[in-house]
Parts: sequence; structure tokens; C-alpha cells
Amino acid sequence: MKVELIVPNSLNEVTLGQYQEYIKLKDLSEVEMSLKMIEIFCNLNSEQVRYLKATDVSAVISIISEMFDSKPGLINTFKIEGIEYGFIPNLDEMSFGEYIDLDTYIGDWDNIEKAMGVLYRPVEMRKGNRYHIKEYEAGDTEHLKAMPLDAVLGSILFFYRLGNDLCEITMNSLGDMEKEDLQVLLNSEKNGVGTQAFMHSLNKIFEDLKISLN
Repeated sequence: MKVELIVPNSLNEVTLGQYQEYIKLKDLSEVEMSLKMIEIFCNLNSEQVRYLKATDVSAVISIISEMFDSKPGLINTFKIEGIEYGFIPNLDEMSFGEYIDLDTYIGDWDNIEKAMGVLYRPVEMRKGNRYHIKEYEAGDTEHLKAMPLDAVLGSILFFYRLGNDLCEITMNSLGDMEKEDLQVLLNSEKNGVGTQAFMHSLNKIFEDLKISLN
């Protein structure tokens, strides 16, 4: 059987949906995992994969594994079926409802497309590099499973680094007593749960991805 093999070599060639399918794989042998990786990321069925040369399979797995070692930057826009989606231009204007949905789903790989629905929305107007996105409406985000994985990981990395930078700037600007007071505040279940939970969710994501943040 002749098999056409198209191997992704960058994260923008992998969809969120494919990655969600991949991370659900558990308790597989190395051979079984290799089989499923090629099925998912190269869009082949199990029978087609079995017709590949063993050396080709090894090379493909190496390319895919190396691809996941990359750390993408923030992706401002991408297209799905001809529709342009843009990253929320002004985080300061995020509503409380948007923050709640982002905080709820950012660490949930089964539903992370809902968090992406907060961050990325259809571009309604563009002028040069500036654009205006559609107002946020909580609802069906199944279509965002087709978004490129580099946009997903890039936005998560962006928030992780932003949170760390803000914490560092804040701590550097405080005296010793103020630092102690701030730490108590952040550790308080009553006052600090939102910030802590959000950063914990981001940390958990990178543990799942096995991506180094250094």
C-alpha cells in the first residue's frame, strides 16, 4: 500500500484538537505510543501506519518530538477556514465574566478551547496592525479546536511570563515588611485564590507538557 505521509514540523501545523486527543493517551507501550502519534499528527489510520518503514516511523517520531521542544511566542492572529481571529488587544478591558471563564478553563485541557474563546475572537475591523475583535459571548467554542497549537501555547506562556514579571516587579518595589504582608495576602484563601489558582493552572499545564520554563 502506498501511503502519503505529511509530517508537521512546527506547532502551527498542529491543531489544538489533535493535541487534546494526544494527551489523553495513557498506559501505552513505546511502540503503541509511536503508532498513535503518527495517526494523530499525520492524519493516518492504524493500517496505513503499519505499512510505513520502521526507519521512517523513527524519523517521524523524532521530528514530532523535536517540534514539541519549541517555545512559541504570542501569536496575535490566525485564521480558521478563512476567518481571522485576533488576540484580545487590551487585557485591561477584560470583563469579570471573561476573567472567570479564562481562569476556569485555562488549566483544563479537555475544555481549554473555552479559555481560547476568551483570548481569541473574530476580527471585525482591521487598520494596519491594529484590529478590533468581536465582543465576548460565552458559548460554543468547538470550532477553536482547529486553531494552531502555537497560538494556544504562546498565549499560555505569555500569561505565565506576565504573571512572573508582575510578581517580580511588585516584590522588588516593596520593603521587607510589605513583602511579608503581600505573601500573606497571596497565600490567603479568602483574598488570593484567584491569582494563585490561575498561576497554579498555568504551572500544571507546563507540567503536563513537560516544557521547561527556563
